[in-house]
Amino acid sequence: MTPPNTPAVPAADLDLEEIGARTGLLDTATEAAGHKLPQVTLLFWVLKIAATTLGETGGDMFAQTLKFGYFLSTIALFAIFVLSLVAQLRSRSYHPAFYWTVILTTSMAGTTISDFMNRDTSYLAPGTASLGWGPQGLGIGYPVGAAILSAMLLATFAVWRATGHPFALGRITGFRAEVLFWTAILISNTLGTSVGDFLSDSSGLGYAGGAALIAAVLAVIAALYKVPAVSNVVLFWAAFVLTRPLGATVGDFFTKPVVKGGLGLGTYGASAVLLVILLAGIGHLTLQQRQRREAPTPVAA
Repeated sequence: MTPPNTPAVPAADLDLEEIGARTGLLDTATEAAGHKLPQVTLLFWVLKIAATTLGETGGDMFAQTLKFGYFLSTIALFAIFVLSLVAQLRSRSYHPAFYWTVILTTSMAGTTISDFMNRDTSYLAPGTASLGWGPQGLGIGYPVGAAILSAMLLATFAVWRATGHPFALGRITGFRAEVLFWTAILISNTLGTSVGDFLSDSSGLGYAGGAALIAAVLAVIAALYKVPAVSNVVLFWAAFVLTRPLGATVGDFFTKPVVKGGLGLGTYGASAVLLVILLAGIGHLTLQQRQRREAPTPVAA
């Protein structure tokens, strides 16, 4: 909350962190020793949506466009996720490139894991007999897949709570807490793909309709940040989970053919645009962090 006597500042003079603090979307906790997760600013949410949308288009690119299939793509992308996570866990401080790479790899792996769980040969394009080597999918369907993943996510949060580690992003420190955090992220990104695909393919809303519905729910969550009785930590995790199905529906809207209600950009074009956005954001955060570290320490009078 903004202190009552804080002077008004023109919006044009505010950076993203200041705007985030004034709108209640910023975790204003300072970066403590050993803290390796970012502050929650408006740029954080922009990059989260870009990364999760890229995870959808990138996962589909490997599994469908390149025809590696869900089975092989899941194995390969999960291995890449593990490698990126090891780099993140071994680092001693926050590195934007490490953090957002793990977010991206969890989104890509989550996309193919969800597709492998929920789909089978009935989801293949007409005239396509198989998609890559190995099983074509478990075919359990979006509702069952979402229910299983929801139970897994709730179980992860229950274990997390039992350990006594805080849920607030600005207070997550230590190896065990960070492992719990990334476990929840992987499961939530996989769950988000199932929910997003259900809204896009099975609910009748279509790609644009599904994205609009999730965006409306996220707008309500943002408004609730101003309600003191509602926990901001709960709202953060609700928004964090929901940005994944938003990415799934937006990603499908970008890539699917026009005749199916999409923009027809394809997985290559959409992934390239989203990658540029993500790299630009990571570059900005890295430069900003470097400038803070190099800034001279004020001398007390």
